[in-house]
Amino acid sequence: MTNTTNTTRTTHTANTTYIANVTSPVSSLLVANRGEIAVRIFRTARALGLATVAVHSDPDADALHVRSADTAVRLPGAAPADTYLRADLLIEAARAAGADAVHPGYGFLSENADFARRVQAAGLLWIGPPPAAIEAMASKTRAKDLMRAAGVPLLEPVDPATATAADLPLLLKAAAGGGGRGMRVVRDLDSLKENLDAAGAEALSAFGDGEVFAEPYVERGRHVEVQVLADAHGTVWALGTRDCSLQRRHQKVIEEAPAPDLPDELRGRLHAAAVAAARAVSYQGAGTVEFLIGSDGRPYFLEMNTRLQVEHPVTEAVFGLDLVALQLRVAEGEPLPPGPPEPSGHAVEARLYAEDPALDWRPQTGMLHTLDFPEHVRVDTGFTAGDTVSVHYDAMLAKVVAHAPTRAEAVRVLAGALARARIHGPATNRELLVRSLWHPEFTAAQLDTGFYDRHLAALTEDTADPELACLAAALAEAAPAPGAPLAARLGGWRNLRSQPQTRRYTVSGTTYEVQYQPVERPGVRVLAATPTLVTLEVDGVRRMFHVKHESNTLYVDSPPAFGGGTPTLGSHTLTRVPRFPDPEDRTEPGSLLAPMPGTVVRVADGLAPGCAVTAGQPLLWLEAMKMEHRILAPASGTLTALHAATGQQVEFGALLAVVQEETPS
Repeated sequence: MTNTTNTTRTTHTANTTYIANVTSPVSSLLVANRGEIAVRIFRTARALGLATVAVHSDPDADALHVRSADTAVRLPGAAPADTYLRADLLIEAARAAGADAVHPGYGFLSENADFARRVQAAGLLWIGPPPAAIEAMASKTRAKDLMRAAGVPLLEPVDPATATAADLPLLLKAAAGGGGRGMRVVRDLDSLKENLDAAGAEALSAFGDGEVFAEPYVERGRHVEVQVLADAHGTVWALGTRDCSLQRRHQKVIEEAPAPDLPDELRGRLHAAAVAAARAVSYQGAGTVEFLIGSDGRPYFLEMNTRLQVEHPVTEAVFGLDLVALQLRVAEGEPLPPGPPEPSGHAVEARLYAEDPALDWRPQTGMLHTLDFPEHVRVDTGFTAGDTVSVHYDAMLAKVVAHAPTRAEAVRVLAGALARARIHGPATNRELLVRSLWHPEFTAAQLDTGFYDRHLAALTEDTADPELACLAAALAEAAPAPGAPLAARLGGWRNLRSQPQTRRYTVSGTTYEVQYQPVERPGVRVLAATPTLVTLEVDGVRRMFHVKHESNTLYVDSPPAFGGGTPTLGSHTLTRVPRFPDPEDRTEPGSLLAPMPGTVVRVADGLAPGCAVTAGQPLLWLEAMKMEHRILAPASGTLTALHAATGQQVEFGALLAVVQEETPS
């Protein structure tokens, strides 16, 4: 193992003391994380000539981040608490692989001061801020006290024990973490205790700390943040702003830099407040200071994230920097130049999730058959074709980033790239992203955190017509494979007017029946058909349909159609309809099936067969892919069966409970 020699140098700047760690150069880097952030850090590490070390849980044994590293160390188990949250195992892995530095990525232990200290105590270089700075900002309640003393504007906390109707609405937040975990909006006092308990339980599960605090919830506020980068010699950069207002469940979906339509005076105040926050804790490395901008234009400090943010690529694009490389240089004791480079253009990032926004953002799992994007956008991902989206971790498949001279151009490039991407496998939020980017409020930069509360129903409305996709699929299935015998090729193209070919497919729960005669169909002419590519002339316009077969599923992709200024995606997932229904598909009326694989984390108090339930009553809580999902009673009636218990692992479609609907009198 390469030994890291540390010496110290003290620098005094504006009443702040910085302790500079001057180290020998890093030679081997372990990333104490997984997925796309590990892959992204390895990319920079390789460019800098470093050896790379991955760690992996059992479900991640063949994940892309493992395949991207020079060496890998197993963390036995599957749950994060047994693997990526085990500081002792991570440090043992670094020693075993001969790493001399540890990068925490984001999430997991990235903002854990105790982990940072243990890394340093093991003689390893910590690629992050000093543990004292992490500790100062780790608790949002303590961070607010610190920022108040530094003169940074903030929302004053509300004591839940003395909250009144005048304090509503309230936002409950986990004191020790972020990413939307442990957050609840409370609009009536009757639900305050229940939400406090639920937020505390979720925070304890996610961060090992159940502390929750309350603050006023700002309706239709903007989420704007400032990227900071500081060295050990007193230099602090404010690397512009980012707008992250489009969020679901308090987790960001679309981010951009710089934040659009901010008055110069306000932008300057945010930069100054962010630098003050960094100096207040003698910060070193990359960090983000987050603010909420009220409808009156007043900024309020939210929190400081003492790590690299998920959305850091938009800042990298605008400033032409590699923030991971700068993190490594700062950790090695190198000074930053006096000021950052000048920004150029605009960048927008969209997070592609394996989830169904129309079904309460339900996570999706399964084999990812295809993940292809146009070459003119940046894609950070932890997956490639053939990988499996697991139930154990976050549902994000990729971050897609477009950079252009203007905001309008960057938005158009990103929307076009997402629309033309080929994504075959679990359902995703791709169409929601495209529609969001083309929404009039977004294009006009009228941004606030209530965007999806107002527009989700319209953005997820099924407006696509899959008839042509079904026809293309049927033609592709009927088309002979290249090199097939002449009889087979002729047999696939019989034109019997009285006996058209018929196939049935299910698309988004709706069954379509297509009848086709390749030579004659009103308005449609078949120009060519193979098992993978069908070319049709539709009302005089030539259109190509790429078809991919996977078991009983067909994926059909055609270029998006632009009408009325909003693109209609040409991508459809079709399921063959069997000629005869499977008797095993029938379930008892009132059956509650697991909507995804996961863990039952809670059963309603006192719930047992024979209990009366009301429609919409939460019966079970299921945790999957870092999100908690409630299983609700489908109707008022009696619980006749309960097959789930707290801590139980369930598979997709497992029978959890049965509710017999009450008979109207």
